[in-house]
Amino acid sequence: MNSQDMSIVSLVLNASWVVQFVMLLLIGVSIASWAAIFRKLFALKRVRSLNDDFEREFWSGTSLNDLYAGAAQNSKNAGPMERIFASGMREYQKLRERRITDPGTLLDGARRAMRASFQREMDVIESSLSFLGSVASVSPYVGLFGTVWGIMHAFTGFAGMEQVTLANVAPGIAEALVATAIGLFAAIPAVVAYNRFARDIDRVATHQETFIEEFSNILQRNLGAQPGSASGH
Repeated sequence: MNSQDMSIVSLVLNASWVVQFVMLLLIGVSIASWAAIFRKLFALKRVRSLNDDFEREFWSGTSLNDLYAGAAQNSKNAGPMERIFASGMREYQKLRERRITDPGTLLDGARRAMRASFQREMDVIESSLSFLGSVASVSPYVGLFGTVWGIMHAFTGFAGMEQVTLANVAPGIAEALVATAIGLFAAIPAVVAYNRFARDIDRVATHQETFIEEFSNILQRNLGAQPGSASGH
């Protein structure tokens, strides 16, 4: 490569095949990472919106039975909080159909159903987060591998030269360093997104756990006032 031709494109095209493979791999990972970031961004926005809508309806005074009927009809488009509520009410109704009247048994059954549903919902919400974490932690090392290999390849080429100048060394070293730059380009957005999403997911989880406790308290009050009834809150 001409020592004066130091554009990024020229550096990539003139790199060794191993370094080019590393660069191509990192570019592919970066594209996948950005796709995961945008999917997660919109998914979390939708989760928060659906949870807020259901919570407003829940506290508007609508009866629990009416809310449960609506959740059953809207199961495909319901948010996580609504599905958690529906799981608790479904178990509560099943226990009542079995003629179980003990308040503790009814409440424990509903709570266990909601906790199981909560865990399923969190598994879905947390999807892709581990991928972003892997990209953030591994990409710089993959880029570093490409750089080390490129430097080794460059110095091997200088072995037969009687006189090595900076003009001879610079292009080979620059080619190798591009791999590290691409690795960092892939890793930095993944790190930022991972930390942001982890914080947002923790807030969603806390919000949903709080709802489970509030709904359990409502069921407990209803069971104390009118055993076997869950008509209002």
